[in-house]
Amino acid sequence: MSKVLVLPGDGIGPEIIAEAIKVLETINTLSDQSIAVDTGLVGGAAYDEHGHPLPQETLAKAKDCDAVLLGAVGGRKWESLDIAVRPEKGLLGLRAELGLFANLRPALLYPQLADASSLKPELVSGLDMMIVRELTGGIYFGQPRGVRTLDNGEREGFNTLVYSESEIKRIGHIAFETAQRRGGRLCSVDKANVLECTELWREVMASLASDYPDVSLSHMYVDNAAMQLVREPKQFDVIVTTNMFGDILSDCAAMLTGSIGMLPSASLDANGKGLYEPIHGSAPDIAGQNIANPLATILSVALMLRCTFGQAAAADMIERAINAVLDDGLRTVDIMSAGMTQVSTSVMGDAVVAKLKAA
Repeated sequence: MSKVLVLPGDGIGPEIIAEAIKVLETINTLSDQSIAVDTGLVGGAAYDEHGHPLPQETLAKAKDCDAVLLGAVGGRKWESLDIAVRPEKGLLGLRAELGLFANLRPALLYPQLADASSLKPELVSGLDMMIVRELTGGIYFGQPRGVRTLDNGEREGFNTLVYSESEIKRIGHIAFETAQRRGGRLCSVDKANVLECTELWREVMASLASDYPDVSLSHMYVDNAAMQLVREPKQFDVIVTTNMFGDILSDCAAMLTGSIGMLPSASLDANGKGLYEPIHGSAPDIAGQNIANPLATILSVALMLRCTFGQAAAADMIERAINAVLDDGLRTVDIMSAGMTQVSTSVMGDAVVAKLKAA
C-alpha cells in the first residue's frame, strides 16, 4: 500500500488540506487506489507542540512515506523567534533531509480566469509554462552565513551563494527532460554577468545541451527574465534557475494566472519521491475564515498522483473536475469576478468532489 504523509501546517493550511483530503479519498474510492494517509506536525504548529519546526517524529514519517502533502507554514505569531526555529526552517529541513532538489512550478492560466490576471487577456490567454527551480542549494543553504559584529561595533549580515557542478548538472537534466515532454524550449536564467557562481551555472547548462538535441536552449539574465515575464510571458516554455531566483520568478509567474491560489508545486528527489504543496503561503490574515482557495492544494494532489504514483488517469480526473467547477462559475474570493458565484473553501472542495463522482 502506498503512503502519503499529510502536514497541514499553519494559517490556512489545515483548511485547504481538508479539502485536498476529501478529493484524495474520493479518488481512492472511485479508482480503487490504495493510498493510506498519515498526519504530522510541521512549522509553527510543530514548534508550539514540540519546540521545533521539524520534530524527529515528523521527519521519520516523511522518510518512511512515498510522498508528502503540505499545506503551508509560517505566520506573524512566530516572526519573533530565533531564525533557527522559525516555521520556514521546518520546510527547508524537509527539503534538505529528503533530498528534494528539483522544484517544479507550473504556471497555467485556466481560460475561465483570463480576466482575473493582472495582465491583459491577450498577453496571458493560453499561458502554460513550467519553472524548474533548484531547491537544496544556493544562497538559502550556503555556508558560512549569519550576523556578526565588526571591530567597529557595526553588525553585518552575510550569506553565501554556492553551487557545485554536480548540483547544476542534476537540476539541468531534470529541466531538459521536462522540456522534452513539453514544447522543447528551455531558458536558463542566471546573473552570469556579475556572479561567478551563476557564470558556472551558465557554462554547465550549455555543456548539457548536446545531450538533448531536441531541446532549444537559451540564456537570460534574471532581471531581464523578470521583465519578460510581464512583457511577453508566453515566450517561455520551461525556465530553469537557481533557488533564490526561482523563488522570486515563480511567484511573479503565479500572478499572471489570476491568483497564486491556483498553482501547485512538486519538490522531487532523484527517485521521484516528492513533497507537494500549493505555492502560496499560510495567509494568517484569512486563516479560520473558510474563504481561502483550496484549488492549488487539490491540484497538488493531482500532481502527486501523476509524478510520484504514476496515476495519470486519476490526475486527469481531478483536473477535469476543477475545470468543470470553474465552468459552473464557482469562485473563491481571490478569483471572484462579476457574474460569478462566490463560495467558501469547503464549498469549493465539495464541488470538486461532486464533479468527480458525477464523472
